[in-house]
Amino acid sequence: MDEIRFAVLGTGGIGRRTLDVSKQKPELTPVAACDRHGVAIDHDGLDVDELLSATEGNIASDGGTTAVKESGENKGVAASSQAVSTETPIDDVIAESDAIDAVLIALPNFEHDFIPRVADRFVEADYSGVLVDVLKRSRVIGMLEDRTDAFESAGITFVCGAGATPGFLTGAAALAAQSFVTVEEVEIWWGVGLKSGYEDNRGTVREDIAHLPEYDIETVREMSDEEIEAVIDEHDGVLEFHDMEHADDVLLERAGICDAEDVTVGGILDVTSDEKPTTTTVRVTGTTFDGERGTNTFELDDATSMEANVNGPALGYLKSAVRRNRGGEYGVFGPAELLPGF
Repeated sequence: MDEIRFAVLGTGGIGRRTLDVSKQKPELTPVAACDRHGVAIDHDGLDVDELLSATEGNIASDGGTTAVKESGENKGVAASSQAVSTETPIDDVIAESDAIDAVLIALPNFEHDFIPRVADRFVEADYSGVLVDVLKRSRVIGMLEDRTDAFESAGITFVCGAGATPGFLTGAAALAAQSFVTVEEVEIWWGVGLKSGYEDNRGTVREDIAHLPEYDIETVREMSDEEIEAVIDEHDGVLEFHDMEHADDVLLERAGICDAEDVTVGGILDVTSDEKPTTTTVRVTGTTFDGERGTNTFELDDATSMEANVNGPALGYLKSAVRRNRGGEYGVFGPAELLPGF
């Protein structure tokens, strides 16, 4: 496959690991990355090792050691020699997007329309290429579908929900469904251990807490880090989720696998241990063409971390989307739509 030049919006846990994983993919060249503090852009390819080791979570900030100048003007103090401090990081990436084939949006969706609004900014800038997100909320899919005409006109191929769940496990369910002519139920149950990665995954943990019965995305968005940690302490570091509003349901319905109401997602998050508290499993129950009722079960090995199961698939979906984009296929796609049709 020809070289793919890509950008990452957001350098929290998911964004940083995406850059790290890309080092193992010679066809992928990261050329831009940003967070709320700054931006790093190099069209010849970012030095990922230098960027990650220097930033420690922030591309640029008010502190640091390396002053970066652009056009003779001090643009701020950056943690990495590749980075500049900026108040408009996403806009700065968009300004360079003519030379970018794909963009991974690794930003927490703390406002339901945040990722769709980010996509709008690329459309308005006449970007033509691939956008991929790792969002978790069912209701956001409809907002992206409403933009299908705009994406098609712009030449954008948008893959929504391309992480682990939704994403990897959505695709697993779509494959498991091929055995059946009717699907009665899809059950997704995940386990994540995050002790060593908690500091790098605060956005992910915060989004998960929004799925607890007594919380919602608006409430959690306004909570301080101390309040989030208090919630975790109340659960002794182990949070269990049921009937989550994960976009797997809508994405499987889009692909014609089953009705959204037939999909359930839940799991256990343990921030006290790196070991998975439960095995991640996908169960698809249905009836075959010859009248047999059965359940196909797909399990992830406990040795594959949440990080591996999010970032590898996200880059895989990104590559698939680039192939479609280069072939002239534009619009909105879910992960299951990039697999065999049910």
